[in-house]
Order: sequence, then structure tokens, then C-alpha cells
Amino acid sequence: MPTGEGCHRRNVFSDLVEIRFYVDPATGEPHLHRHGVREEEAEEVLGNPVEDRPGVEGGRVAIGRTTAGRVLRVIYVQDPDDDGLFVVTSYEVTGKPLAAFRRRRRRRK
Repeated sequence: MPTGEGCHRRNVFSDLVEIRFYVDPATGEPHLHRHGVREEEAEEVLGNPVEDRPGVEGGRVAIGRTTAGRVLRVIYVQDPDDDGLFVVTSYEVTGKPLAAFRRRRRRRK
């Protein structure tokens, strides 16, 4: 998991889990800002995901709702050395992927 430069650190889950965010070297800001997502929104989804499944190359994909009602997909990896998480990116789920997410939710109920 990346450390130091290129990371933005935040604590969440009552200080039990450290979450770090990939920082875009071109802007100096967390990459998820390019998708209109704030760190707090990604933390909300990670704290209470509706879905959390394996992604590619050891990553994970969490999908969930923010308190504002947005459905976000958060791409992250778990730190193998501790309980921390490194968020690569996050973006709002729209269109056909959002419709598929809603269908999956209805089937579970």
C-alpha cells in the first residue's frame, strides 16, 4: 500500500481504522475530488457498505449510500500490515449500473 507522499490521511470509524486517499500528483488533491466526491462521503460508504466485494489486483469495491442519498462506488485496498484502508478512487453510480444496483437490492429484501 502506498505511504507518505501521494497520500492524504484521515481517521474514521471512531479512530479504529485509518483511511488514506490517493493524491493526484497533478492537482495535489485526493483523486476522488475529480469525480465530485468528498472524503467524508467515501468514509460513509466504507463505514456502512451495502455491497463490498473483491475487485481487481487485490482491491475491493464497496457500494453504498451517503447520508445525502448519493450511491457511491469506492475502490480501495486493505493494508496487509495493519487495519488501515487506502482509497484509490470513488465515484457516483449512475445510469445502468445504478439500475442494476437497485435490482440487486430489491432481490435481497
